[in-house]
Amino acid sequence: MPPTARELRAQAIHRLQVGLLGLCLMLLLVGLANIIMDRARMAEGAVVPAPGARAPSPAAKGDPLADIGVVPSPEAARPTESGTPTPVR
Repeated sequence: MPPTARELRAQAIHRLQVGLLGLCLMLLLVGLANIIMDRARMAEGAVVPAPGARAPSPAAKGDPLADIGVVPSPEAARPTESGTPTPVR
C-alpha cells in the first residue's frame, strides 16, 4: 500500500525540521569557533614579553641562490659584441 498524502506531508515536514536543525547547529558551531579565535588573538596581543627577553633579529635579506653559489656569473649572461652568445662552462 503506497503512503498516503498525510504520511508524505509528515515525512517532508520531518526532513525540513532535521535540515533546519542541522543548519542552525552549523551556524552556532561557526560562531563559537569565531569567538574562540577572537579571544585567542586578544590574549596573544595582551602578552607582555619578559624584561630580559630580546626581540628576534630580522633575517638577512640575501639571495639564497647566491649564498650557495649556484647563480651564473654576470659575464655569461651578457651577449658578445658579435651577437652570438658565448658558451656556458
